[in-house]
Amino acid sequence: MVDIESLIPHRKPIRIISEVLDLEDNAGSAAAVVDERWPLCDSRGVRSLVLIEAVAQTAAVVAGNKRRKEGKGGTKGWLVGIKSADFKKDVIPLGTRITVFTRSLYAMEHYAVIEGIVKAGDEVLLSAVLQAMELSPDVS
Repeated sequence: MVDIESLIPHRKPIRIISEVLDLEDNAGSAAAVVDERWPLCDSRGVRSLVLIEAVAQTAAVVAGNKRRKEGKGGTKGWLVGIKSADFKKDVIPLGTRITVFTRSLYAMEHYAVIEGIVKAGDEVLLSAVLQAMELSPDVS
């Protein structure tokens, strides 16, 4: 079992992902169950925009694991921009289990381009490409 909080600076309630499923050097997957503590939640569920954060957090876990394997410290976080996003639903119902898949398309110094797909079972909820810039390198 991977300790997510040892790899990323996110803490509850903003930390969305709850389980790491797979970690490679440039790809990984994570899971979570949509609940009422998530950002952008109302009585119907969560706005699908929050899935961008799930992709970003999964990518951050992958990057954090890679940094740890290289003997480097953590970071204060990443500034993330949306290059493209295809949302398949407006609202994701409470209790929905999501699986997030990410892979690095390109990385250089403190900049990366990440592809992410979020699914509920076999249903694709989001496919996106994000750009991320590291806020602070090698924080002890």
